[in-house]
Amino acid sequence: MLSNILNIFKVPDLRNKLLFTFMIVALYRVGAAIRVPGVDPLAIDQLREGSQDGALGLFNLFSGGAFESFSVFALGIMPYITASIIMQVLGVVIPKLEELQQQGAVGQRKITQYTRYVTIALATLQATVLVFLFGTGGGGAFFSAVQAPSVPLLPDGIWPRGYLIIPTLVAGTAVLMWMGEMISQRGIGNGMSMIIFASVVASVPGGFYSILQVNKEFWFVVMIIVSLAIIVAVVFVELGQRRIPVQFAKRVVGRRMMGGQNTYIPLKVNQSGVIPIIFASSILLLPAILASFFGSGDPNADEWSWAWIRGQIQEGVDQYILNSQNIVYVSLFALLIIAFAYFYNSIAFDPVRQADQIRRQGGFIPGVRPGPQTEAYLAKAVNRITLPGAVFIALIAITPYLILWAADVNGFAFAGTSILISVGVSLELMRQIDSQLMLRNYEGFLK
Repeated sequence: MLSNILNIFKVPDLRNKLLFTFMIVALYRVGAAIRVPGVDPLAIDQLREGSQDGALGLFNLFSGGAFESFSVFALGIMPYITASIIMQVLGVVIPKLEELQQQGAVGQRKITQYTRYVTIALATLQATVLVFLFGTGGGGAFFSAVQAPSVPLLPDGIWPRGYLIIPTLVAGTAVLMWMGEMISQRGIGNGMSMIIFASVVASVPGGFYSILQVNKEFWFVVMIIVSLAIIVAVVFVELGQRRIPVQFAKRVVGRRMMGGQNTYIPLKVNQSGVIPIIFASSILLLPAILASFFGSGDPNADEWSWAWIRGQIQEGVDQYILNSQNIVYVSLFALLIIAFAYFYNSIAFDPVRQADQIRRQGGFIPGVRPGPQTEAYLAKAVNRITLPGAVFIALIAITPYLILWAADVNGFAFAGTSILISVGVSLELMRQIDSQLMLRNYEGFLK
């Protein structure tokens, strides 16, 4: 095994790709430590407290801790992820985008260009919201009521410093997007996945340390054991797939006999990855955003007065939406994950298109007639495999919440999500390295 790993460094091309990838990741981590100038340190401390769990916790996870310190990479890669999801959804709705998806590399380049534009637009929107909400101290709706009052990030007001911070944050996202594309072109693995992987791995030690900080040694050991069990489960599920056999009839092309081979359609148990978790967290963030626009209220004011209504809204958001140690939050989170897993899989795998592609290539599924019956068969297979995958993702996501709830610890709630991302990216990276080694007649290390 060790000799096979050492073979990686014997191949100059592969070695250079790995070194280039590590260099880009190191530059990213340096940038994540450079704080945006002019922000209040007290506000940074409060932001760090409020971004331990909930939707802000996920936002901080994908930025590798850059969000809680409000660095130049505070937005992280989330705008790009959101833009990619939007383009994927629009590809089903807009015929022009659907045509581009079917045009191979040329169409993919065009879609990538559109994704960049959407990323910059989303980054500008998110940076503006962050600066105007947290800059004036109006972001208190994102934190629970038990935390300290909201301190303005910009003590001297939005103008002029806030208008300089907005393009700085947008430029940070653009640089991250460029880094990801450079890794994809000149490094190893998918660039954006490697950026996310670096962000997640950087947040893991701090998450475990937050449990030790409150003298919860027993629960620290429990989290270690549960994390190891989750790693085993994620590897098992990530490698699991249902293979639908496809046979191709023989046909004569010129003087050659073509076709006749057997292949299969691989349906992964977890086709959607962590995207349902991102969707669910974003939806749970919406009530906090709406509550922030209403402003703070007083639950003890005269009944049905505007101040009382605002107070009730804020209290409901604090208790049920922002408080992860609550059965309502955990239940909503799990149900949204399952719902979005079905939604994403219905977009990512189209039975009608797949059945039509099989028919055009002269193939068929044994025992199933081409056409509508093949479509129904594929749709049924996808639905049956989506349920266990969706339930698995939901369990992985909420298990750390339940353990930390029992331990009365507020932090590292996204341990399951972190492991899901880390294992998924690691397996894909290992596959690519293995294929590069075998291409050069070296023995791979995956069995």
